[in-house]
Amino acid sequence: MSDANAVNPRILVRGARILDGTGAPWFRGDVRIAGGRIAQIGSGLAPGDAEVLEAEDRYLAPGFIDAHCHDDLIQLRRPGRPEKVAQGVTTVVVGNCSFGLYPQRPDSALPLREHFGSLLGAVGAEETFADFAAYRAALDGRGTAINLVSLVGHAALRLAVMGWQNRPATAEEREAMAALLADQLRQGAHGLSLGLVYPPSAWADRAELVRLAEVVAEHGALLAAHVRSYEGGLIASVDEFLDLLTSGGASGLLSHLQAAGRPYWGSLPRAVDRLETARRDGVDVSFDMYPYPAGSSTILQLLPPSALSGGVETLLARLADAEGYDALRRAVEDGTAPGDAGWESKIRLIGWENVRIGGVGDDSLRAIEGLSLTEIAEARGETPFATLARLIAADRGRTNIVMFQLDERDLETALSHPLHMLGSDGLPRETGKPHPRAFGSFPRYLARAIRGEGGLRLEEAVRHMTAVPAQRFCLGDHGLVRPGLAADLTLFTADVCDRATFQDPTQPPHGITDVLVAGAFVLRDGGHTGARPGKTLTRA
Repeated sequence: MSDANAVNPRILVRGARILDGTGAPWFRGDVRIAGGRIAQIGSGLAPGDAEVLEAEDRYLAPGFIDAHCHDDLIQLRRPGRPEKVAQGVTTVVVGNCSFGLYPQRPDSALPLREHFGSLLGAVGAEETFADFAAYRAALDGRGTAINLVSLVGHAALRLAVMGWQNRPATAEEREAMAALLADQLRQGAHGLSLGLVYPPSAWADRAELVRLAEVVAEHGALLAAHVRSYEGGLIASVDEFLDLLTSGGASGLLSHLQAAGRPYWGSLPRAVDRLETARRDGVDVSFDMYPYPAGSSTILQLLPPSALSGGVETLLARLADAEGYDALRRAVEDGTAPGDAGWESKIRLIGWENVRIGGVGDDSLRAIEGLSLTEIAEARGETPFATLARLIAADRGRTNIVMFQLDERDLETALSHPLHMLGSDGLPRETGKPHPRAFGSFPRYLARAIRGEGGLRLEEAVRHMTAVPAQRFCLGDHGLVRPGLAADLTLFTADVCDRATFQDPTQPPHGITDVLVAGAFVLRDGGHTGARPGKTLTRA
């Protein structure tokens, strides 16, 4: 249960280099913790009855906030969250890119599991929920090591009201989605996430999106978006999102801002300029990004959105039909698809060799995890598209892929920008060779700053992981080392670094030694304590 560590110890962290989260230079000091909160900050504080933790020149920072991840399901299955605790993460933000485990109606339960499962693997019937309140109850009933903030996934709204229909919503359907969203926000969800490349969210028109943005604004919540294109349509997609924020009156978070595909490398500064101009014009917008040159997604993202019209079963039928198979092959290999305006084939942009299998749902396919589509095709003596179609059919679209598609200079532009906050965008599965960002994003970002890479000071890097996301998600009790705030704290050494690689992606980092959530140790001297002091954070 969440009160397994009910008695919050009194602790004095002594002699730390304190990074307070504001971006100000670190300072030497002591931090007293009592009742799950930061009680006092000073120098030479008397221990009293507190347990003393000698920092020994280590850095003490606010607990890190993963501003964008897909931990919705793993938080239920593995509430101890060892891979997050090991990175110093004390709060995660889930429900991103339109993917979530709620809300569902009886007839949308299976489609919702199919949708989420395409990204994270098989989902059980008891692992999706009627609403945010039910999801929160399931999380808090188990107890969790770290805190969780949840956005409402747009796909769940659409599936509940329209199913897998590839068409604009009617006025009545828009209002039904708006009412369903409002219910979740009243229950404490922090906002709405769009996934405008992922069906069925991809099929929404402006009228639907503006109406939902209005609901978000009415509740003082946040609108996050995986925009329609990070390739040639990046600038137009950023402009579309800014238009939604302006028209709906909502505050916004653009998810994992990047320029994907070699032909479009170097275009990120133009996108950032759009955001800066919008802010000068009064639009409240920021963005998140992870510190790696590769992305990760569902294998279905290699197909045009219209391929999912009617759902997964209909897609599998198309692939089994010679005419449907050939139409999808042409779309993937030629790069465009009739009826999918603006869509570009990832394969055309980055090549089959740069798409690697991260994880599969069917155990019989595990031997291909970690291999590229080119390698798998060559081993079987078939074309890469034949490999793609066969994998989608065998795994029912639940295969995860890693795509090498980004430029380090664009990455540096994003990671050092004042509007940026760090999000791992991790896609945690219990097996496979996932993207290492789920296991190394935060120590990797710290190490970059300590080495002086990207022109970002350590103090600023910590701010991007703490105060900035705390402000964006209205977590007034978190994100700073301040008296009275929750004692979510991370202690790390000056040689902190990530050790997870694309070949060995689940290796824990080095240098993060102690982590506290609500004043209780969840990591002590590098070892997991098993404590579960975390909780689901709701909007005030």
